[in-house]
Formats: sequence, C-alpha cells, structure tokens
Amino acid sequence: MIQEFQIRVLPQTAANEQAIISYLVDEKGVDSKKVNTIRVLKRSIDARQRTIFINLKVRVYINEIPSDEEFQTVIYPQVDEQPQAIVVGAGPGGLFAALRLIELGYRPIVVERGKNVRDRKKDLAAISREHAVNPESNYSFGEGGAGAYSDGKLYTRSKKRGNIDKILNVFCQHGASTSILVDAHPHIGTDKLPRVIENMRNTIIQCGGEVHFETRMDALIISNSEVKGIETNTGQTFLGPVILATGHSARDVYRWLAQNNVTLEAKGIAVGVRLEHPAHLIDQIQYHNRDGRGKYLPAAEYSFVTQVENRGVYSFCMCPGGVVVPAASAPQEVVVNGMSSSNRGSRWSNSGMVVEIQPEDLNDASMKIDVSMDDASNNIEVLRMMYFQEALEKQCWQQGGCSQTAPAQRMLDFTRKKLSFDLAESSYTPGLISSPLHFWMPSFINNRLSQGFQNFGKMSRGFLTNEATMIGVETRTSAPIRIVRDRDTLQHVAIKGLFPCGEGAGYAGGIVSAGVDGERCAEALAAYLHR
Repeated sequence: MIQEFQIRVLPQTAANEQAIISYLVDEKGVDSKKVNTIRVLKRSIDARQRTIFINLKVRVYINEIPSDEEFQTVIYPQVDEQPQAIVVGAGPGGLFAALRLIELGYRPIVVERGKNVRDRKKDLAAISREHAVNPESNYSFGEGGAGAYSDGKLYTRSKKRGNIDKILNVFCQHGASTSILVDAHPHIGTDKLPRVIENMRNTIIQCGGEVHFETRMDALIISNSEVKGIETNTGQTFLGPVILATGHSARDVYRWLAQNNVTLEAKGIAVGVRLEHPAHLIDQIQYHNRDGRGKYLPAAEYSFVTQVENRGVYSFCMCPGGVVVPAASAPQEVVVNGMSSSNRGSRWSNSGMVVEIQPEDLNDASMKIDVSMDDASNNIEVLRMMYFQEALEKQCWQQGGCSQTAPAQRMLDFTRKKLSFDLAESSYTPGLISSPLHFWMPSFINNRLSQGFQNFGKMSRGFLTNEATMIGVETRTSAPIRIVRDRDTLQHVAIKGLFPCGEGAGYAGGIVSAGVDGERCAEALAAYLHR
C-alpha cells in the first residue's frame, strides 16, 4: 500500500528520514514495522514566524517496494535521416528546442556563437584576472547561455505556458539531482550545471543532430517572406526553418533584424544594481535568529517588491550563499550578475535590486542618452531600450576606471546621498571602487531605488544597512526587444519559418520558462514542416 501525507515538521526532523518516519508513526498512526521506505515529493520552508517549519509532502511505501522511478524519462529516437531544422543558440531555449525536435522526429542543427561549456571557463576567468572580455565567449555567450554560470535557478511563476515538470525531469535525466523535483525553489548550482548541459549536448549528437560551437549567425536567408536558413561567420550556410534562441544580450542580432525590417517592438526592462549582504546577516533576518541558519537550514532567501511612483522596485535573481560576477558581453562595459554553487556556501548573499522601466520613460529629460554610437539610426524607437542599457553599461565602465572594476556604494550611504569612503569586503573578484551611484545613475532609477530600499528596511528590520554593498550595474534582467510572433503558430508575424524563442525574443524570463518556450517552438516548427 502507498499513502501520501502533508506534514509540517521542524528542520531537524525534515533532515532525517528516520525522524520523519517516527513523526508519521506518532502523529499519523503509521506502523513503523510495515514501512519499507519513504519518498519526499515536495519540500518548502515556512519562515514567517520565529519557529521555522518545513512543509513536506511524503509518500510512504507500506509493505511495498517502490516500483516507480524518481523521475520520468524521455525516449529520444535516431533522427539522422529526418528533415532538419536550425536552432540558433545553445542556451536553455535552444537546447530544449533541439531535444523536443528529436522527440518529434526532426534533426536539429544547433549553432552557438560561443564555446562549449567547459572551454568557456577560461574566458570567464580572464574577465576577473585580466579584465578582458571576449565578445564571443563570456557569461552570456556560450553553451548553456546566461544560465550556465549563473546559479541554475529553476523557480518560475510561468506555470501556464507549458509543462514545467517535463523540463525538470529532462534535467534529472541528464544528471541533475532529483531534489529539483522536490524543492519549492529548486536550483542545480553553477558547479553542477555544466555536466548536465554536456549530457544534453551528447544526447543531441548521439541521436543524429549536430552542434556547432564558435559559429555565429550573421544573417537569416529570407526569400519571399520565408526563412530558408542562415549564414554564419564561418562561411557555412545551414538550410531549414529557424528557431531563433539567441538570448537577451545578442545586440548584433537585434540590430540586424531592425536593419532588415523584421518586425520588432520595444518592451519594458528593469535596471538597477546587484546588492550584496553578508550571508550570515540575511540568515539572521530571515530566520529570526541571532545565530543564523544553524545546522539544518539552507542559506536564507528573500524576495521584496514595492511600488514607487507607479513603477515596480523589486529584488531579482536572489543568490543565497553566492557571489557577484562580471557579466559584460563586450569590451568597455560593466554589467554584474549573481551565481552560487550547489551548496550555496559562500560568505555573501546577493540579489539584483532593480527598477521597472517602460519605453515611454525614456522621454524623461533625465533619461536622455547618446545613441550616436549605433549604426541603426533609422530604428532608434524600436531599439531605444537596448540603447539605454548599452549607454548605462558604458558609463559604468568609465566610473569603474575603464576596467571590469565595478563602481560601488554602501547601501545606507546611497539612501543618504553620501559617498562611501570605504567599502565592505566583497565576492566580486575584479574589484570594487567607491563611487557616488546616487549622483551619476539616472535620477529616475536612483529616486525609486532609494525609496524602495527604505520600504524594504521597514518590511525587514536590519536589511537596510551599511553592511550591504550596491554594485553597479544590473541591466540584463530581460530582453529590451520583443521579436513579434503570431500567438497561435509562434512564427514571426511576417516571415514564415522563423520562430523567435525564449528570453532573447521576449517570451521567457529564466531557465525553465525559456526551456518551456523552446519546446513550444519546436512543436510549432514540427507542425509547420508537417504542413
């Protein structure tokens, strides 16, 4: 017999299988002599009160041996001789699109401008060590995309767009811990995700697909309003319908699309800073305990959101026990992001702290920017949010001393408009330089961010503190462009055979939602080929 129970237990009970069984015996009347094993199906932390509880959904096998697998596997057939489709980009959108194409009996040709996930490591190290950014291999470009070296967080609110459980199960099939099926806020960890990504690539190749690294799409081949394939920087031409999953930092792709009259629209983004606290302080605040998280709890997370002058101010991509990393994708720009390993064991916790910006906000005098560096001047309106991102990142580079050293300011000093004469120790390895962010960042952002910090300090006592450091700038929260597609067919509204996909197309906001969108685009492409 199999029984399932929803229980609420202390952290030390949740951490031990035998303690959970003892709880079930005492509270649910389960006969311990008949229990063969248990399986935790869902786990979440309730830290709203001083006493912390763990909510568990537990499956109990009574006089029965588990016959079900911990995760569901997908059968991937051989597609060597099948019709082919082109997938541009090997981030989560592209990888899941390619795997889904194989499921459906089509042969994916994946082209990725960056290097494979292992070789990327050398270029990432050079950013910190030499302050040198390789524009084709960095935290944004390369196998696995922006998510490969940025924590591997799998939590999403986009639960109506597709089969989220399918995405998590595919990750498990390729080597991720089954804990991602259990935890309310699952994550794989930067240290473990590269192996999972390699396994996904190997599945694609073993089934007859192709993966081409250091191969950048330079142009779409379009004839009679239909995509026929792509041209690349290597001189190779690949023919077939195209899933365009290039990520939100491929600005050259946006420029090419705008110059060639592919229908785009500007969309809202969020811009701000990366805020870093000592992890022990966040543990104390979130777990209501001066001793921090103790032995049985993970590094604490937080999530804040408020409204200031009709715009959202919120935390983004929170990395408990993580580090701040240099995420620029071109020289002469500074961009920061956060990541953490699977154990989330660093001495710091960080998150993006950002302000919502809409295209019409750039009409404000304080938001005027110079876009003369761009060669797509006829498309200023549609690319204006991208220009703003780019200009702010270049200004941040200048404020940081024309290197990957990042301008920074203590949190409380920022709200008081004071220069920080010294800075706290930080995880950001290229180094920090004290800078008056309150002075040079646009007032539209500064004023709202300052008020947001004060609101968060009232919500959570101790959060607003000079022990926290603001590191500039966080600009890559989402795509500044939407590549407009038909709602039903997922094809571009004016070009047949082109399927804009994932974060870069403006239709996803993280690893899981990008994976879901990749699968949907693969299904739409298969229907297009079938017709």
